[in-house]
Amino acid sequence: MRIIAASLSFCKFGLESKPGQMLRDAGIEIDANASGKKYLEEDLLPIIGQYDGLITGADEVTRAVIEKGSHLRIIAKNGVGYDNIHVPTATEQGIYVTFTPGAVEQTVADTTIGLILDLARNITRGHKSIHGEGWERIRGTEMWEKKLGIIGLGTIGKNVAHRARGFNMEIFAHDPFIDLDYCSQNGVKSVDLDEIFKTCDYITIHCLLNEATRHLVNEERLAMMKPSAYLINTSRGGVVDENALIKFLEEKKIAGAALDVFEKEPLPKDNPLLKLDNVVLTPHIAGYSHDANLKAGVMVAESVIAALQGKVPPHLLNKEVLEKEQKNG
Repeated sequence: MRIIAASLSFCKFGLESKPGQMLRDAGIEIDANASGKKYLEEDLLPIIGQYDGLITGADEVTRAVIEKGSHLRIIAKNGVGYDNIHVPTATEQGIYVTFTPGAVEQTVADTTIGLILDLARNITRGHKSIHGEGWERIRGTEMWEKKLGIIGLGTIGKNVAHRARGFNMEIFAHDPFIDLDYCSQNGVKSVDLDEIFKTCDYITIHCLLNEATRHLVNEERLAMMKPSAYLINTSRGGVVDENALIKFLEEKKIAGAALDVFEKEPLPKDNPLLKLDNVVLTPHIAGYSHDANLKAGVMVAESVIAALQGKVPPHLLNKEVLEKEQKNG
């Protein structure tokens, strides 16, 4: 049994730790992505036919790649966002697709609160000022008792809300499948998107990227924000219309933004965001911690081992494959 570990974070953390050992103990040979970059379709197409399993991060697991993977039994996503995997093709081919729900929720929630604090208190700007031999005492604002809008009240959104209560924030949330019991028990106001953009001092995004959410944050919604408001995105870059956001930041129509994800990654060196002083940028690290990597790595290993041993893997995304197997059983 042979797999390719394309996920860079799995290769960096998992190969020589518990997840890698779990795979080797199960008799699975692991080939690692040593390129230092995510695999593009053109990288995977010539090699994918050799493997029984694929561990992926942000790699381009397209229809063509999956169709070339004639021996694939599982595609295991090391993460929760699976927009880089053409799941319908995998389902058609009878290939399991798994992910790692819950592994990064605490880490991403921590990062989100950290980014809000950074925006409020100008921590990064102050750091840059001193390193630039300046002493710019930038006046900031507070988180205390401010209005927080959460777009996507899943496990990460709920953990952000839990932390925000420590700052006595007034919490608003929007989610098409909102947990009203949670809202009533935790003092969270369920509102529509427009109210979040018109009302909140900080707006943080925690939804998946799909056709319904692509450019959910567009020029029209940005125009609803208060000039003193901030936008935080630790979900997927495509949820925000980046060009519209750049315009609003350049013209100081909103106070600022903190972005961990971008429409194109890595962020091109000529991206206008890099020239702005009212934005905090991080390189897609919100879910990247030793704790989260270990949890996700173990979940990935469990899924791969189960699938290659002829069992149904845990954390299954495309249950249609299981249903088809049971029907044909």
